[in-house]
Amino acid sequence: MTTIEKVIFSGNTHTTINRDPAVERGEHGAVDIRLSAPGGENHEFIGAAPHPSAEQFFAGAWSACYMGALGIAASLRKVALPPETSVDIQVDIGQTGPGWFLGAHFAVRLPGLAQDVAEAIAHSAHQICPYSKAVHGNIDVAMNVVTA
Repeated sequence: MTTIEKVIFSGNTHTTINRDPAVERGEHGAVDIRLSAPGGENHEFIGAAPHPSAEQFFAGAWSACYMGALGIAASLRKVALPPETSVDIQVDIGQTGPGWFLGAHFAVRLPGLAQDVAEAIAHSAHQICPYSKAVHGNIDVAMNVVTA
């Protein structure tokens, strides 16, 4: 696996669990898509621009899948996900020498959980999520788990 030396472009997403279909959605002009995961839970993917990049779409699809995996990982540990659970994924495209590569950065927010429990759930979700499995060993993935 190669780490990117020079980032050319990044696609960023912010995904939350929406338990209230009446909640106000993204601002006009932003990509604002309701995604679903197995089990029927709705997820909100809000892109940064009206014309999203492939990196944003990949990050959005990955984040919806990963949010579903977080729910599974938490339920296996008999832990309820906090209502404010969210994941920000940044997918970078860049170069190392003449080669082009992808990389990803995760910011997983599980407020109120003990740090060790939150980290265990976040790492377990990567073992469950099909997108994470697909890129495992192929792209550099960094993760930050926040419980505050």
